[in-house]
Amino acid sequence: MKKESNTHCKNINCTQKGGDEVCLCPVDNVINVISKKWALLIIATIGNNEKIRYNEIMENLVDISPKTLADRLKELENFGLIKRETFGEIPLRVEYSLTQDGIELRDSMIPLMEWASKKKNLN
Repeated sequence: MKKESNTHCKNINCTQKGGDEVCLCPVDNVINVISKKWALLIIATIGNNEKIRYNEIMENLVDISPKTLADRLKELENFGLIKRETFGEIPLRVEYSLTQDGIELRDSMIPLMEWASKKKNLN
């Protein structure tokens, strides 16, 4: 396997050539967002629906607190993985969907989800 390099990376291990190491610097920000509890499950839940409302996400993720869901949704939106669409209705209606980056991330998660479903003994 070829080592990936990143010329703007400050980590000396990422700029050296050879070996089997892969530089993680390009995904550092992504990891900071998706490694938070519930983030990947929220992305998967939104991705399983074309558009979904807050309460529907709460129903799908039964153990998540309202504050945690609101925080994660805001973080994922700020990172550009989800889109929040507000409708000027009474009562106010808000729907969430994946952006193109969110769709690509979800698609890349599918092999991991398939692998995890085979490894039920990891739970």
